[in-house]
Order: sequence, then structure tokens, then C-alpha cells
Amino acid sequence: MSHRSESLLGFSPRVFAARRERALSAIEGSALVLPAAELALKSADTERRYRADSELFYLTGMVEPGGLAVLRPGGENGDFVLFVQPRDAEAERWSGTRLGPEGAYEVFGADQVYDINEAEKRLPHLLAGTESVYFRLGSDSVVERPVLEALATARRRGARKGKGPRGVIDPGAILDPLRLKKDSEELERMRKAACVTADAFHEMSLQVRPGVGEWELEATLDSGFRKRGAWGPAYPTIVGSGPNACILHYAANERILEDGDLVLVDAGAEYDLYAADVTRTFPASGRFSPQQRAIYDVVLSANRCAVESVRPGITFAQVHRVARDQLIEGLLELGILAGGKDGVLEEESFKPFFPHQTSHWLGLDVHDVGDYSSEGESRVLEEGMVLTVEPGLYFPTYAAAAAGIGYLDIGVRIEDDVLVTDDGHEVLTAGVPVSPDEIEELLGDQP
Repeated sequence: MSHRSESLLGFSPRVFAARRERALSAIEGSALVLPAAELALKSADTERRYRADSELFYLTGMVEPGGLAVLRPGGENGDFVLFVQPRDAEAERWSGTRLGPEGAYEVFGADQVYDINEAEKRLPHLLAGTESVYFRLGSDSVVERPVLEALATARRRGARKGKGPRGVIDPGAILDPLRLKKDSEELERMRKAACVTADAFHEMSLQVRPGVGEWELEATLDSGFRKRGAWGPAYPTIVGSGPNACILHYAANERILEDGDLVLVDAGAEYDLYAADVTRTFPASGRFSPQQRAIYDVVLSANRCAVESVRPGITFAQVHRVARDQLIEGLLELGILAGGKDGVLEEESFKPFFPHQTSHWLGLDVHDVGDYSSEGESRVLEEGMVLTVEPGLYFPTYAAAAAGIGYLDIGVRIEDDVLVTDDGHEVLTAGVPVSPDEIEELLGDQP
């Protein structure tokens, strides 16, 4: 594989150039400083697998560690200056080939490329005379020092010379709105991540039965992602059976499935840094019990109605309200809640069973960037946005007992990834079976 395809992950160079142009136009008079993600340690000197910083990749296509990008409109060194690790035969023997400044210059389209070891010395000059610096404090201690020194210098001299940055602003103020709407090359990766996830879910579901460990289903999914070309799971895979299905962010995956359990599986592949995020719920014994089926049908109705509501012009909050109202109506019909819908909403008596929101943004990050509201108003959906739709109902023993109902240890969540299109929506994860009949038929194929 060439350096170019490794660094840009097959994206067109013009995509990154266009993103930089949009960012540069938004920071006129200021500078944007984006360091690479730091290497993370699992323990002692054992490193975790490196994952590129989402913002740095979004603007440059860079996936190597040890880099730094500086964008400054009309800067003496150009609009786009990049720092990368130098070539080093001994270091590359241990951790792999580096591009080095010369190779990076050919790949990334920067005006200047320097050795990362020169960053601390060159940054003060690159930042001098700017109005402000877009930089995430705490993201890189080496880079943060010259940024803060530039602020201190401006504080000392600014009153007389009127030059130098006088504030630090989170880069998300510029980049989050840009990242909210996905372009065609991003959507290509997200569709691929969803397809890989669907195939891995199908493979995993054939192993769902009593006596199987949650960790075994996790292993099948995670290996299924890798062998289909994804980088692995986009987040730690959740496999919660029985009472664990009622723990929203359960991660231990250490219980053995028992007869009569529901198994909630929340997982998604990461493909070229872009995430899928899917949840399905399976009966370990191959068939839903009447109580399990009743709850599943309520959640499925909420999922379907909320998905159908997604289109340009409606608000993010409206999607949640559609799902919430469907869940409340179902709980009232089953006698789990009493009274009328208005009373349930006023008292929020549904919250012990549905304690979370219905959606989040999806993209380079699983919980992707972007505000959900502005000045007290929910964000309006636009073409190109991708969000999850994931209603759920959970009946842990303590909550069910407190409500005096018999739905014990039933946890059901159904989650899909939905793209807002010009006239409606596209369900990226439609390839993952969701109807109870489909699921029971699939589990009936167990060896």
C-alpha cells in the first residue's frame, strides 16, 4: 500500500483542500492549531493501537502520530503549515515507516512541512500577530506551552503594539458545524461501515443460544469487523444478557447466556475512521416470550415511527418526542403506566424505563460533534446529517419491583443509523434484521 493511500485513506486530496478552505475563511485573522492524538498506554510501556485525531484527519487526511497542523490565512509561511515526525531508521524499525517532511509535502498539499521537533521553536512566529488561536487546551502539552506563551507575550505587548493573540478558542467552534454535514466520500465510508456491521451481526446471531458467553459473541462481532476490512469496533462492543441488558453502558461481557434471557447487542464497525452504531435485541432461546415480545413490539414501533419522522426541516428534538410518545402509548396499553399521556409526561413516570435520549450524531466519532440546540432552540435537520435513532425500554429488577410489575430483567433497545436526504431519509443500517419474526427465523438457523 502506498504512502498516499495510507495517509489519505483513499479520500480525494481535493476533499481535504476544500475543507481547509472553509476553515480558513472562518478564522480570518486567527490561527488554527491541531496536534495529532497522543499515543495512549494500556499499562507501563505497552501502547494501545493508535487512532488518528478526528479533527486533524478531517482537515489534512493525516493518520500518522506525532504531527501538527497550523492553519493561518495569509501567513508568511503559507495558509497551511504541517509538522511531522522525521525519518528515523531505528524508530521505524520498531513502529513502522514514516513519511518524513519530504514525503508529507508530496502527500498533503501543505505550503511548508517541518520536522515536529521544530514545532516549539517555530510556533511563536506562526502565531505572532493573530487575533486569537483555535486550540484545544489540554490536548498536547508540548504544543500548549508556546500557545500560552504567545498569549502571555500579547498580554505584555498588546496594549502598545496591538498585535498577538488575546484568546484561545475551542476548534469545535469552527469545525463542529463543518463536520455535521457529510460529503459523498464520507457517506461512502459510513455505508461501508454499516454493511460490514450488518454482515458481522448476521454471523454473530447464529451463535446466540443458552450456554454461550457474552464474550464469545463480542469476539465474533469484533473479528467479523476486521475480516471484512474494517479497522475493528468503533467503540467497545456491548453484549448484555438477562439483567445486563438493562445496564445502558454495560461493558464487562462476562456472563453466560441463560434460557429465557434477552441479549442486547450494541456494536458497530469503524471503517476508514467512520463509525457505524447498531443495537439489536435477541431472545437467547430463539423465541421471544409473550412479555418480551410485547416490549419488543413497543420499542420497534417507536424506532420505526422516529425513523420515518427524519427529514429536512424537522428538529432533532422532534425525533426524540416521536419515539418517546410511542413508548409512552405502548406502556399505557400494557398497563405498565397508568393514567393519561399528559400526566405521564408531567410526572415523567416513563423515565425509570426510558432514561436516555433517542439520538446522537454519527460520523468520525461515535458520538459525533455538533450542537443539538442553539439559543434554546433544537437544531433543524439538514441534508447530509447522520444521526442514530435508538429508543429502548429497560426493566431492571429494582425498577420493575418499585412499579409493581412483572417485567423483570427485560431490556430492549433498537438502534439504526439514519442519513437525512434531500427529501427524507436513508436508513444506512437497514441490512441488519429488526422485525421479531426475522430475528426468530434467523435464530432458528442455529447449528
